[in-house]
Amino acid sequence: MSYYVVVDLEMCRVPRSCKKRYRYNQETIQIGATLMNEEYEVIDTFNTFVKPEFGYLDGFIKKLTGITDVDLWDAPRLETALERFMAWLPENEEVTAVSWSNSDKFQFIHEIGAKGLKAGSRFEKMLETWIDCQPEFSEKMKMKKCYSLEEALIATDICTDGRAHNGLDDAYNTALLYAKMRREDKLVLNPYYERAHDDSKPERLCYGLGDILMAAGFITE
Repeated sequence: MSYYVVVDLEMCRVPRSCKKRYRYNQETIQIGATLMNEEYEVIDTFNTFVKPEFGYLDGFIKKLTGITDVDLWDAPRLETALERFMAWLPENEEVTAVSWSNSDKFQFIHEIGAKGLKAGSRFEKMLETWIDCQPEFSEKMKMKKCYSLEEALIATDICTDGRAHNGLDDAYNTALLYAKMRREDKLVLNPYYERAHDDSKPERLCYGLGDILMAAGFITE
């Protein structure tokens, strides 16, 4: 049996003073993941905070992610967090990683290399077969633009759980979107969004962004 694991990372900033020891601008502070079976059904979730070795939580990242210093005090380092993540995945089964954009994949590659960690052969195979579903979404929308996850969820009328920029919540919502993309040959869109972006109907719209967000379940009356 094959599985899909949808991954979302949250990162903090790394100061310039650490560049000699760690040359990248960001460091992982949360790994969120959602496991789906081959029928694209969500069957489990994984979440861990990760203690940074070089970066720090500034006010912007705290506000963006909701992550606090307390969350990171007793969190594992990346090596341990990855071991727990890999142990959570189904044993002796094929698992394909999925994410919204390739930024998380490259964050793993850069950070593991910079810290001299050994990820293991199974993780290396996941990196080789990693699926970036962001361009696939643009293709199904017949658009060249690069969609944010938030806009893609609104466009496809997916009622989201949690908050944006939380690793677990973003992984779960991305899994719902990926499942919809794979199940529908032509995506069924939010009718408000579809009407607002239909160039063949140039008449004046009588609704705005608030109506679209309400229809998508992002806000309530």
